[in-house]
Amino acid sequence: MVPKAVRIAISANLKSNNLELLLMFINLVLGTVIISGTVLIHTFGLMGVTRVMSILVDRFRMHGRRSRVLAMITIVFGLFVVMTIEVWFWAFSYWIIGAFGSFEEALYFSTVTFSTLGYGDLIPHQEWRLLAGMEGIDGFLLIGWSTAYLIAASTRVGPFESGKHF
Repeated sequence: MVPKAVRIAISANLKSNNLELLLMFINLVLGTVIISGTVLIHTFGLMGVTRVMSILVDRFRMHGRRSRVLAMITIVFGLFVVMTIEVWFWAFSYWIIGAFGSFEEALYFSTVTFSTLGYGDLIPHQEWRLLAGMEGIDGFLLIGWSTAYLIAASTRVGPFESGKHF
């Protein structure tokens, strides 16, 4: 026969484990939804950046190199705007779920985490740590995607030529 104290301890441990599994599942589902949102923002953002760049270059057709520099400035600024929206999306999500005490803290943490800088001076409540890791992975992938887009654009419409500058 198992003593009552041991049964209570086992029961409490199982409940604790079930709660941890539930929180982990909630983190994974919520993180997947947020990542899906940032991927959509990034996709349509890059499409918008490409469109705006084309319009500006066509409208302000200058002598060769200057319009190419304008194209690159448009792309870099556009990428910065798109990634800023994504960071704010993560911050708003943290703020809504109560992972931080204020929106300013959520925005600061999101900026540091998305950029994979990771100071560690501010951390979310314990139950949202997995979500923070997912943001780091999301930021890493989206920054990489932006870099690939920037390199492709710089060789196609920018002032750089493949084989000459790369």
